Amino acid sequence: MEHFNAASEEDLEQALLSCLRSHRWAGRVADHRPYPDLDSLLAAADEAAYDLGWQRRLHDAGYADVHWDGTPSVRLIFLEETERAGAPYVGANFVGLLHAGPTIAAEGTADQRARWLPPILRGEEVWCQGFSEPDAGSDLAALRTRARRDGDTYVVTGSKIWTSHAEVADWCELLVRTEPAAPKHRGITWLALPMDAPGVTVRPLRTLAGSAEFAEVFLDEVRVPVANRVGDENDGWRVTMVTLSFERGTAFAGEVVACRRVLGELAVEARRNGRWDDPTLRRRLGRLNAEFRALWRLTQWNVSAAEASGGVPGAGGSVFKLRYSHARQELYDAAAQVLGPDCLDLDRPWTLERLSSLSYTIAAGTSQVQHSIIAERILGLPKGR
Repeated sequence: MEHFNAASEEDLEQALLSCLRSHRWAGRVADHRPYPDLDSLLAAADEAAYDLGWQRRLHDAGYADVHWDGTPSVRLIFLEETERAGAPYVGANFVGLLHAGPTIAAEGTADQRARWLPPILRGEEVWCQGFSEPDAGSDLAALRTRARRDGDTYVVTGSKIWTSHAEVADWCELLVRTEPAAPKHRGITWLALPMDAPGVTVRPLRTLAGSAEFAEVFLDEVRVPVANRVGDENDGWRVTMVTLSFERGTAFAGEVVACRRVLGELAVEARRNGRWDDPTLRRRLGRLNAEFRALWRLTQWNVSAAEASGGVPGAGGSVFKLRYSHARQELYDAAAQVLGPDCLDLDRPWTLERLSSLSYTIAAGTSQVQHSIIAERILGLPKGR
């Protein structure tokens, strides 16, 4: 990969297009991976090291800061072209690169940006997301984890669940309740929690697919410096909406490109195993192709809207998240139809992806929550009770 220097954002975009779309660069992606193949990764038994190693290579090649220094359009081009080139997914880096990092870039102080952003970009520190709780998942504002101010620190007690990559994280973007008497959306604060702080206990959760990228996190009188607060005290809900807008805005862009690639692979497999003769299957794959083309156009529209509003994605991300979650599930249901009895073989990547897709209508905000956001913020309907 080539390092480039651009005099302007327009030059940067053109440099990205030229560099990323060159066959020479795409053909060398495998040469830049921290491990040469998946078998080596499994033998290393360290997926986080793999993800961090890839991020470090992006950094050394001059691409790491595209996520924040480039315009949303440049970020979208980067995600699209790296996915097309077969580059590894961000993996354990996804919370830092796509959620916490952009939030700190948008809402953090100069000192906070200087402290936390460079290690994320260099692949040196992993972040996890400490939002959901056992009794506050879809109704996130009902969270109960408490933070009591004690001089220059907050003393945090409570628990989180479905905490992405907590088992390998150095930091956690943590939501806490700092004003119990305030309306539930107004007494929340966004903190950066060091995961090695005394009183933090992590208990990994194994998924249906056999992976353990989620965990329970228990917090027992954990002290977090006030300097680790992003935004004002009790203003955490607004900051959280910034985080979630990034999560539902461009964070899934690469996955849409990947789904379109999978569709092509399904068509090839169906021709190979004789199922292409089924007109119902062909119609299904054709409809999904149109669906993901539309989702890609919606992503581009959302990015354009984000540029017009200063770089933070808006409520259009909820429209995308709602439809994408269901389309992804439908895609891997179609994969099961293509595979036939082989869809029960857990060694098939599509089988594992099908199991993983079941979570998409829950993760990053349930479909019911997205319906409410669309109704209230886009259609202007009254809030539900």
